[in-house]
Amino acid sequence: MHRKLSPLKPQILKDITGLTETERMKRNSVYPSALNCDDILHEILLRIPPPTISKLIIVSKIWLRVICSPSFRQCYLRQWGQSFRLLGFFVCNFLYLGRPRDGYRRPRWEPALPILSTCKDGDDLKLSGILKHLGYFIDSSKGIILSGFHPKTYYVYNTVTKQKYELPEPQQFYKVLCMALIVEEYLDSDICYKVIRARCECKLKERNTVSIETYSSKTRQWKQSTLMCSTTFALCPRTAAMVVGGVVHWFAMWGKLAIYDPRLGDRYIALIKLPTGVLTHEHEESVLGESSDGLLQYGQSNNLGLEIWILEKESGANSSIYCNCTHLKYKWILRWRLNFKVLWKQMPSLSTHSKETQILSFLPQNSTSIFIRSGWNILLCDLETKTVEIVNYQGRGGTISWESSKVVPYFLPAWPHTSSVSVS
Repeated sequence: MHRKLSPLKPQILKDITGLTETERMKRNSVYPSALNCDDILHEILLRIPPPTISKLIIVSKIWLRVICSPSFRQCYLRQWGQSFRLLGFFVCNFLYLGRPRDGYRRPRWEPALPILSTCKDGDDLKLSGILKHLGYFIDSSKGIILSGFHPKTYYVYNTVTKQKYELPEPQQFYKVLCMALIVEEYLDSDICYKVIRARCECKLKERNTVSIETYSSKTRQWKQSTLMCSTTFALCPRTAAMVVGGVVHWFAMWGKLAIYDPRLGDRYIALIKLPTGVLTHEHEESVLGESSDGLLQYGQSNNLGLEIWILEKESGANSSIYCNCTHLKYKWILRWRLNFKVLWKQMPSLSTHSKETQILSFLPQNSTSIFIRSGWNILLCDLETKTVEIVNYQGRGGTISWESSKVVPYFLPAWPHTSSVSVS
């Protein structure tokens, strides 16, 4: 546990340099201040742990500039990893997605993009009114929200800079589709991203191709292409992909996972069977996420418990996830298995809802915690200690139609920013 520093400027300087502000001013009259040199300051700040680094932006304008610079952020995150803060949970009702105009309509009292806020920042986002203009929730990554109205209108919104960008209308019409959002590294204070629309067939046919359309923030254009697979497959409709290390992972029909790496420059998609476990033939919910060591993790649950699997590369396999785009040199490793009865023994008040318990979502870049749902309660489960805590949220609560809705956590990267960042 790191010592919590006082936000006062003199105390901060004393913790870093061993001197009070007065002593430092006297020392500076004789010796040049090394802390005013960007290169030296850069090396010093790299050694400051995450709970403290964001507080140091108030020391001076120089410190603020160095800490918020893209070059320092990239170096710091490589050494310490990214941390996130939860704003709340977005709710997307599947009943309204891709429906004809004369189909099932959303009542006026129900917002298109409701958020179950868990903090003041979540409350501010809800009260800002911006969510009323974004359509339905589709996906989010690194604080960027992808939303819109299928199949033509899509928005990208940056919560940090409060900027909204409407994507140009796609060229292809996909009646049923699944999506992917890829947010790349910050480059010169700009966010680079890609949005992928993949066509899903209404009728299951023997196909080994899938049509996709990709939008790039660099070109500001949609590009259509066709992905090929060595075997027949079909993507699961109305789902969002899990992107790990730039690689797209979609749920596919018949218990498989479709994997596509747009960085390779080819147009191939690979398939891998989902892991076989005690819940395989009776699991009710399944989710994808990224582990703390940068691997894809898969979770499945039923009324009895949950299992967490990691997709690891086999020893001696090629560094690419593909091997001639037909056979994956990867294997599933069971990392966690948990019986829900263990949790209810600790919290008897929730045992009456245990029949409705299901896995909800992973936390970003986290291998030891997961969100689960029991009735209308959202719980944060620690897989190591097998303990849970209730996540308090403001929102629709028990009125959520859990059977027809997707409820996903929304996180912001915990990193200070100095100026607005364009997402266009």
